[in-house]
Amino acid sequence: MSADPVKALASFKEKYKLNFPLLSDLAHKTLEKFGAWEKKQFMGRTYMGIVRSSFLIGKDGKIEEVWPLVKAKGHATEVLKRIEKN
Repeated sequence: MSADPVKALASFKEKYKLNFPLLSDLAHKTLEKFGAWEKKQFMGRTYMGIVRSSFLIGKDGKIEEVWPLVKAKGHATEVLKRIEKN
């Protein structure tokens, strides 16, 4: 889920040839409920932004695993390993 507009996500999806939907939350309602919209700080500036996190949601709609404060490098492999355990 992203705070970016739908049009920007569509361009991103096309550019990287993704085969799954990307979700937009411009109002940050869902991002806030998941704890992924928080105060951040960079170079002395404080602002609200997305905390990169991953949530594995099962077929029943329940959250099976949460990865807070994710670093992009190697994370996809970690998630795939967890999915393959099922």
